[in-house]
Amino acid sequence: MNQYLLSVYEGEGPGNGAPATAEEMQAFMGRVIALEEEMDRAGAFVFGGALHGPDAATVVRGGTGLDKVTTDGPFVEAKEHIGGFYIVNADHLDEALRWAEKVVEAINHDIEVRPFRATGRVQTGSGH
Repeated sequence: MNQYLLSVYEGEGPGNGAPATAEEMQAFMGRVIALEEEMDRAGAFVFGGALHGPDAATVVRGGTGLDKVTTDGPFVEAKEHIGGFYIVNADHLDEALRWAEKVVEAINHDIEVRPFRATGRVQTGSGH
C-alpha cells in the first residue's frame, strides 16, 4: 500500500469570500467529519490536520551549525498557501485521486496529490 499527501490549498487576500457564518461552519465541519469517517472505514485515513495561516510560519534557512537563520512568515510570498492536509493509504494514484475529489467536494478548496517516497519509516496503519 502506498501513501499520498493530499495538500489543501487556500487563497489569500481579497476575493476569497466573507468569513463563514456559524451555520456554514457547522455544515462544513459536518462534511469534514463525514469524509474522515468514510476514509477511516475504508482504511485510507492515516492522518490529517488544518494549519494556522502563513503569518504563523517560521522558516529555518540553510547553512551549517550556527549559520542557520530563522525568519517569521512563509517561505515565499504567494497568493495560495497550504491550509491543511491528509495523508492517505491508497493502492495507486487513481485511488488517491478519488479521495482528493471527495475532499474537494467537502471543503471546496483545490487539492494537490503527491506520493510519498518510501524511506523505511512510513507509517502504514490507520491514524485513529
